[in-house]
Amino acid sequence: MNLAQSIAGVLALDPAADALEFEGAWVSWGGLATAVEGLRGALAEMGLGPEARVGVLLRNHGDLVPVVLSVLASEQCLASLNAVSPDGKLAEDIFAVAAPVIVGLASDWDRPGLLQAARAVGSAVLAASHGRLERLLDSEPTRWTRAYAPGVAIEMLSSGTTGTPKRIPLSRRKLESALAGAASYEKGREVDAPPKLRSGVQIVTAPLAHISGVTGLMNNLLAGRKVCLLARFTVEGFRQAVVRHRPKVAGAPPSALRMLLDANIPKEDFASLVAYRTGTAPLDPDLADAFHARYGVPVLQNYGATEFAGGVAGWTLEEFKAHWAEKRGSVGRLNAGAEARTVDPETGDVLGVGSEGLLELRAPNIGDGRAWVRTTDLAVVDQDRFVWIIGRYDCAIVRGGFKVFPDDVVKVMQAHPAVREAAVTGVADRRLGQAPVAAWIATAGAPAPDEDEFRAWLRERLMPYQVPVKIKQVEELPRTASMKVSQPELRKLFETGED
Repeated sequence: MNLAQSIAGVLALDPAADALEFEGAWVSWGGLATAVEGLRGALAEMGLGPEARVGVLLRNHGDLVPVVLSVLASEQCLASLNAVSPDGKLAEDIFAVAAPVIVGLASDWDRPGLLQAARAVGSAVLAASHGRLERLLDSEPTRWTRAYAPGVAIEMLSSGTTGTPKRIPLSRRKLESALAGAASYEKGREVDAPPKLRSGVQIVTAPLAHISGVTGLMNNLLAGRKVCLLARFTVEGFRQAVVRHRPKVAGAPPSALRMLLDANIPKEDFASLVAYRTGTAPLDPDLADAFHARYGVPVLQNYGATEFAGGVAGWTLEEFKAHWAEKRGSVGRLNAGAEARTVDPETGDVLGVGSEGLLELRAPNIGDGRAWVRTTDLAVVDQDRFVWIIGRYDCAIVRGGFKVFPDDVVKVMQAHPAVREAAVTGVADRRLGQAPVAAWIATAGAPAPDEDEFRAWLRERLMPYQVPVKIKQVEELPRTASMKVSQPELRKLFETGED
C-alpha cells in the first residue's frame, strides 16, 4: 500500500458524493480534497514540504479530518497533541513537541497558554474553522529544533506499556502495513485494488488523538466508505447514529458495550448490525455473550498497541462463527504475517505453545519487522494462532481503554501541599473494566481538603480518566517488608469499603 497514492485516488473518485458526517452536516469528497489542498498550500508558503513535522491538536471534529488527510497524503509527519488535555498539560506538550507548524480548532487556540507555548518554540499556528484556515502566528525558523522527521508518518503520544508517556515515531512503512492488515479483515476488499466508493456509513467513535482513532478513520476512508464521526461516545449519540445510518458493523470500547447493555436499547435499533467491533481494553467474554444473546450481534475483539501502529490480532465474522465456542475469550487470530510466542517473565526463556508467559511479537509493522518485540502482557498463544491476553505484567490500570500509570497520578497528588505521601492502585469496575483509586497521608499541620475538593484540584492537573474515582485519607499506607506500598493491601482498603 502506498498511503499517499491511496488517499489521492479515493478523494478524486466522485467529488460530489458525501464523505463525512459530523454533527449532522455532510462534507463531500470534493470538500475534503479542497481542504486538504488548502493546508498543503499554507505549508508550502512556509517552505514546508515532505517530511516536515506538523503538530495537530487532535480531537474528534470534522474540521480536523482533512488536516489528518493532508499531512499523511503529503508524506509529512503528524505530531499528535491531545486537545482534550488540561490547558497546562497541553501547553507543555506544545512546547515539548516543538513542531514548525501547529494546526488546531480555532476554539482550542482561545485556551490560556497555548499560543504562548507555540510562540516560545517558533511554531506557526493555523486555526481550522468551517473548512478554512487562518494563520494566527507566523513561524520563527531560527527557533526550530527539529523541523523534519524523515520516514515518519505519525509521532503518537502514548502512555506506553512500561513507564511514563513518550512520543512514539511510527514510520510510513509501519502505518501502511497496519492499514493493510486492517483491510484484510474486510471481506472482498483487496488492499492494492483500484480505489472505489462503497455503500454504507461507518461510525467512528475512537479518539483521533489515539492510534485506534486514526487507523479507524483512515481504514474506512481508504475503503471509500462514508464516515459518521462522533465527537465522543455517548449511548444516545451512538444509538441515533446506528438508527440513522443502519451500518452493518459498528463498535466502541468494551466499556461502551457495557453502557449499551445497561441502557436496554430496543433490539430493533440495532437490527442492521451483523457485528460489533471492539478493542483498546480487555473484553469480558460474559459481556460479549450477553450482548450477542440480547441483540444477536457477535462482538469481535482485536488486539494492538500504539507501538504497533494498530492491531496485530483480531476476530473476523467468519472465524467467530466457526471458532468462538472453542476459542471463547481470545482476542482473535494473529494477522497475516504476524508471529507470536510467550517467554518466561523472569528468565526470558521461550515457552511452549499454549503456555502462559510474557507475549513477544514479530510482524512487519512492529519494530524493524525482523526482531521479536516483548510486550508487558501475559498471554497464551495456541497452535491455531489464536491469542488470549491474561493480564498485565506491569502496573498499568486500563480504564475504559485508557492507560493510567499510578506513578503519574501519585506525582500530581504529592504536589498538593496537604499531601505527604500518596499511593494509587486499580480496582475492578463493572462498566470501565478498571478504575484508579488513591490513598494519601496528610502533611503535618497542613489543612486537609475533603474528597470532592481534592478531586476538583486533581481535575485541573490530570486527564479526566486519570482522576481517581475514590480518594481516601489514611494514617499509614499498607507496606511490604521492604517498606514498599503493598498494592494488594492497598486495593483491599477500597474493595472492602473499610475506612
